[in-house]
Amino acid sequence: MAKSSSCTSLNSFFLFSSILFTSYMISSEAEANPPAVNGLSYSFYSQTCPNLQTIVTNHLTKVFQQTHWQAPALLVIFFHDCFVQGCDGSLLLDGNPGERDEPLNRGISSKAVKTIDELREIVHKECGRIVSCADITVLAARDAVFLSGGPYFNVPLGRRDSLNFSIEEAKNLPLPYNTTDVTLKTFESKNLDVTDVVALSGAHTIGRAHCHTFYNRVSPQDPTMDKTLAKLLNSTCPTTYSRNTFPLDFTTPQLFDNNYYINLINHQGLFTSDQHLFTDNRTKGLVEAFALDQTLFFQKFAHAFVKMSQLGVLTRNQGEIRAKCNVVNDERSVVKSFVDEIVQLPN
Repeated sequence: MAKSSSCTSLNSFFLFSSILFTSYMISSEAEANPPAVNGLSYSFYSQTCPNLQTIVTNHLTKVFQQTHWQAPALLVIFFHDCFVQGCDGSLLLDGNPGERDEPLNRGISSKAVKTIDELREIVHKECGRIVSCADITVLAARDAVFLSGGPYFNVPLGRRDSLNFSIEEAKNLPLPYNTTDVTLKTFESKNLDVTDVVALSGAHTIGRAHCHTFYNRVSPQDPTMDKTLAKLLNSTCPTTYSRNTFPLDFTTPQLFDNNYYINLINHQGLFTSDQHLFTDNRTKGLVEAFALDQTLFFQKFAHAFVKMSQLGVLTRNQGEIRAKCNVVNDERSVVKSFVDEIVQLPN
């Protein structure tokens, strides 16, 4: 018995040492902010709208006091906008149909979209029409993290708003039932690496999901799922068509922390794409490192967020600064762009 106990202790020691080593290797990388891409700057509005970030934070503080669920909703808007032709505010544009009408975007909150336009109105009243809806979307998502208990970090600004949208690209958004292999390839196409993927997945520490997004793990029942979680999901979602929702992190659902990763280790991840991160050798060590060290997770999340926020941005004389976030300044432009996109679609 003593020998068995010794082996167990030794194995635990090696496991703990392995996690610490992974954590050390990750944290030893340069922690400086990613460089701003050409046309963006970390001090872009320092002269023209110096109170911009304070205006956004103050308004969202009031919003979240009334409707805290808007914090994860604003994060979703940021991710889904940036994944489709870059962080250009194309998701905000109305269309018939538009990006928000794509089935993969049906969870986008119309109230959160309205909150972004409210911010635009306040900012334009204070500073004039110089701040894009794309920049406001990024700032709102950053503050959604910060005001939910996550890290505060600077983001480069200076984006311009697109004149068009892409329904076709919206069909390529990451899916909640993807395996890690598919997830990594999807993010790799956006120049986001393995660490970025695992860190950005930590955004699922806040928010809720509809039954249809995880019902594939409920029926048939995933045998690897924690029994307590399985029981809760079965009672919440009797069918895939149920309109009920369940927290992405049912332990601390409104707090941006590293419990998401602890949940994965305890087999309490909600989506397939979440739980599979703990079974793939390329991502498992990162899950363990972030579960052990919340500060490390915060650092890597901020770094990945900034990288993602600079995908496909429009700058300088590209695009425009929209007077309203849901329409281009010249409505004929969006009609022309939409028609051009249809004409250019492959047969």
